[in-house]
Amino acid sequence: MSASRLLQRLDQGEILILDGAIGTELQRRGAPMDSVAWCALATRSHPDLLRRIHLDYIEAGADIITTNTFSTARHVLEAAGLGDEAETINRTAVMLAREAVEESGRDILVAGSMSSTRPLNEPPTRPIGEEVAASYREQATLLKEEGVDVIVAEMMVDIPNASLVLEGAQATGLPVLVGWSASLDDDGRAVPYHSVRQVEPPQHSFAGLMERGASLGGDVAGIMHSRVEATGPAVDVLSQHWEGPLMAYAETGWFEPPNWVFADATSPAAYAGVARKWVDLGVTVIGGCCGTTPDHIAELRSALGDRKASA
Repeated sequence: MSASRLLQRLDQGEILILDGAIGTELQRRGAPMDSVAWCALATRSHPDLLRRIHLDYIEAGADIITTNTFSTARHVLEAAGLGDEAETINRTAVMLAREAVEESGRDILVAGSMSSTRPLNEPPTRPIGEEVAASYREQATLLKEEGVDVIVAEMMVDIPNASLVLEGAQATGLPVLVGWSASLDDDGRAVPYHSVRQVEPPQHSFAGLMERGASLGGDVAGIMHSRVEATGPAVDVLSQHWEGPLMAYAETGWFEPPNWVFADATSPAAYAGVARKWVDLGVTVIGGCCGTTPDHIAELRSALGDRKASA
């Protein structure tokens, strides 16, 4: 499946299945999470496990698998004392995903993950500045050189950081999937990610953020790294400002750095039931984020089957 084939299949009305979580699945199967770079180091410490996870998602029915590069931009790895290994870690993560595709014998897309994540030992603000921009450009180039088919920009939460991530991703010429994150307020309305816990109000409403975010471009836009109950309302807002293909993949559980807590997680069957409603909203690229497993993706595949997108 070529990169252009992704967009062609979406144009033909197909619903494509993404994989589920990589980082939390590594943790769930025993790989330790780093206190600064989260799941990044599992690529070098547990490569066979990472390859197996990719294979499990393919076998569960995923059309697209995601590289373990969510937290491997150079500025994150440097904070963990591993800046000199940035190229090797990023290239190895793509190599392991491609090896899984080759072993499966299936026509699977590999999505190179880039994200807004910061070093976990730094304040909870999204990184910006020329050094960070150069870090994103480097990561995007490495992902393309090593053979990803598309770039997925994950956990976009504000315009300054998202602009830098997307600049680097779009410079590759590859299709770019843009994943925005949202929270819910007490009235069940979508608001900027975690703004309900912030002392200072966000600069924009979620509708305003989506309007500005849509102007940054991309080929597919959606809601990800948001709780299951927040995803539908956020997709509804996004769809009012974005005319292209829509994407959704939610998280279940919560983060207590550096580990994910799986308690009270949404079951695969319940997740698939909610996902059907996202498809009714027009979502055509659908998968799972933190806390989801190959069982969630298998349930999605079973529930959605060969269903076509709404006209």
